[in-house]
Amino acid sequence: MQYNDLGKTGMKVSNLSFGASSLGGVFHDIREAEGIRAVHTAIDGGINFIDVSPYYGHLKAEIVLGKALREIRRDCYFLSTKVGRYGKDGVNTWNYSAERVTRSVYESMERLGVDYIDLINVHDIEFQKDLPGGLQKVCDETLPALVALREKGVVGHVGITDLQPENLEWVIDHVPAGTVESVLCFCHYSLNDVMMRTEQPFFAERGIGVINASPLSMGLLSMRGAPDWHPATPALREACHQAALFCDRQGYPIEKLAVQFATSWNPQIATTLFSSANPANVEKNIRWANEPMDESLVEEVQRIIGEQMGVRWANS
Repeated sequence: MQYNDLGKTGMKVSNLSFGASSLGGVFHDIREAEGIRAVHTAIDGGINFIDVSPYYGHLKAEIVLGKALREIRRDCYFLSTKVGRYGKDGVNTWNYSAERVTRSVYESMERLGVDYIDLINVHDIEFQKDLPGGLQKVCDETLPALVALREKGVVGHVGITDLQPENLEWVIDHVPAGTVESVLCFCHYSLNDVMMRTEQPFFAERGIGVINASPLSMGLLSMRGAPDWHPATPALREACHQAALFCDRQGYPIEKLAVQFATSWNPQIATTLFSSANPANVEKNIRWANEPMDESLVEEVQRIIGEQMGVRWANS
């Protein structure tokens, strides 16, 4: 496993990291004991960065992860969770107020069974654009509340997450330097989308660490294909499907190539998050990330995806 500096945080994180959204049954129902074993498998395989959110499974992911972490030494991992996006009874809610995000941190710590969060993220800031105060509220209220917790030693570092890199950049440009220490952006460094190559210098110039997420582009880059709820266009779905079929004919799963590609741009991207509640899949992803990538296959896959490369979609 390779380890990279996450900006100026002092955290040296594994090239591949564990996203705990699957522990909340976000993609399908899970067996809790199996999910706990998946976390232990990740740590045993050299992964040292774990990301979660109270939104995943409407608190369930944090609860299950907390059970898994009871059996792992605290100095074996860096823990990241989020504030601002929540849900209950299948209904999404957003609350980026100082009072709510402060309370949210302490609630997460209780569910996770820890007394310290290494990285706290403002979750999917684009949703605040349509709420009173817009993104300026993240700058004026949300982030100052988290910085106050950082100054108290409750959290170690502060970051922001979003699908749209331009939202991350806007917020960073409207807060004091050092407020935001890392960004998490998903689906923009993968076989079908390399937007982060253009955006990453903005973050590098400011010493901000970059976390990549969803190497499979939320299922687009898989033989199973994207789920029905995926917001990708039909044309992009079909292009990725044809790429997956091509890889299958070569005896090289597109999932393997996707993981290898997403983890190959080091140290510009500090770590790439994947999520699985299946211990065997965790082992497989770690093995793939540590094997050499077929560069010629990458070129052919991106040729097949063709004009659908970089086609964007809205968050949901």
